Amino acid sequence: MEGQKIYGYMRVSSREQNEDRQKMALLGIGIPEKQIYMDKLSGKDFDRPQYKKLIKKLDSNSVLYVKSIDRLGRNYMDLNEQWRIITKEKGADIVVIDMPLLDTRRDKNLLGTFISDIVLSLLGFVAENERANIRQRQAEGIVAAKTRGVKFGRPPIPVPDNFHKMRKDWRNGKISIKEAAKACNMKEKTFYSKAVKYEKEEY
Repeated sequence: MEGQKIYGYMRVSSREQNEDRQKMALLGIGIPEKQIYMDKLSGKDFDRPQYKKLIKKLDSNSVLYVKSIDRLGRNYMDLNEQWRIITKEKGADIVVIDMPLLDTRRDKNLLGTFISDIVLSLLGFVAENERANIRQRQAEGIVAAKTRGVKFGRPPIPVPDNFHKMRKDWRNGKISIKEAAKACNMKEKTFYSKAVKYEKEEY
């Protein structure tokens, strides 16, 4: 570490307020607290103020530490791009504490770079696969719930007490749809769609 500038990056989502484990890991490596940057934002993108400040400080004499790869980001396409910017454009090293294979200081040759790139791509594949599986499980769960009669969406707004009388009067030509809707304190379009829906259910 001597002669190199070392930085730490932490991220906690707005839901998880506790950053102690990340901070302890970074301080334990010997990173000064003033060189640890933290964002309290989700990991869906890299539009984060502290992360942007940190990136500006990195150069070929810098090492960036994160506790785990998901603290850097959760969107793996963006993560790959940021990894490229940090390691290729800035020339800095990255160390992922929880995953020793993601340490660009190791084997500063083509094999070392290849291993890091492969591990990062594999993580991306696993993450995307898991997201697809979650979406599929959610879709299957919705279908299963619907077959059990579970209703989704907002519950329908109840019609006013005089709705059915007004509907019958309108259908019998006693009043216009405008008068019926006004009596029910509804828009004409709403009154009409409710009337049609009720009549479909009735028959």
